Amino acid sequence: MADLGIKTGDKVLLVWAQPSSPAALKQFAEDVGAMVGADGKVLVENMERLSLSSHSASTFDWVLSCLLADSSSIHSSETLAEAARVLKPGGKIVLEEPVTGAEAQSVRTVEKLMSALKLSGFMSVAEVSKAELSPEALSSLRTATGYQGNTLSRVRISASKPNFEVGSSTQLKLSFGKKTSKPAEKPALDPNTVKMWTLSANDIADDDTVDLLDSDALLDEDDLKKPDPASLKAPSCGEGAGKKKKACKNCTCGLAEELESEGKQKTNMPKSACGSCYLGDAFRCASCPYLGMPAFKPGEKIVLDNNTLTDA
Repeated sequence: MADLGIKTGDKVLLVWAQPSSPAALKQFAEDVGAMVGADGKVLVENMERLSLSSHSASTFDWVLSCLLADSSSIHSSETLAEAARVLKPGGKIVLEEPVTGAEAQSVRTVEKLMSALKLSGFMSVAEVSKAELSPEALSSLRTATGYQGNTLSRVRISASKPNFEVGSSTQLKLSFGKKTSKPAEKPALDPNTVKMWTLSANDIADDDTVDLLDSDALLDEDDLKKPDPASLKAPSCGEGAGKKKKACKNCTCGLAEELESEGKQKTNMPKSACGSCYLGDAFRCASCPYLGMPAFKPGEKIVLDNNTLTDA
């Protein structure tokens, strides 16, 4: 008991579980009471009723759970969370629990127990000691859990609550801005060097040694001649056997305008309403523009003069 570190004036919560004997529990509570003295406080609570006891949060300096020799209970996550709630910031918990050396469904390993304490909010979790289970504790555990393995032992673990309340908050003074360092001073330049590499318009006007070229003098007589439009056409402007004339994109040789004018002429050509004009006068209407002309092949280009179109 003396190695726990309980001091005078501390408030201690003793948690017990079946099959702990009343006499052993009473003696244990008296020993702890002697350690805390008259200024301290010792409360005894059953593990199954710990969550129903309605203790105030952050009340106890210590929680001692199942430290009696004949105790063999498993601490649930609810029990560990309640122990963390009633402890003061910086308070400590010391508990003992049966563990197994191999993975089992009803009994945890030491690693699993320490992980459960960390998940409940405890820190500085450490294994203090390990011993064999008493015959009474072993029998009670097998009856409660049905575990029949032979790798059971009893481990004591200590842990502490962080030095702050659960859910507390504080303002953090963080500076995410980049600290701008003072720029390094530029080395001084030699005035003569600066003057050497500096050139202004006045320098050019005053300097008779600078020769300026006339842009018109760069052109010869051939450059001033107007080019032939045919020479401006590219060889791949759609000319050739089996090719349809098609102007290039951004055409500058005049082919686009030529094709556009041909399209307008085709649009202005009269169209046959009956479709029989090419057969001859016997099949033509009285207002047919081809009246009096010989028959022609379908699709053949027929050019009508303006007088014929006006008379029609």
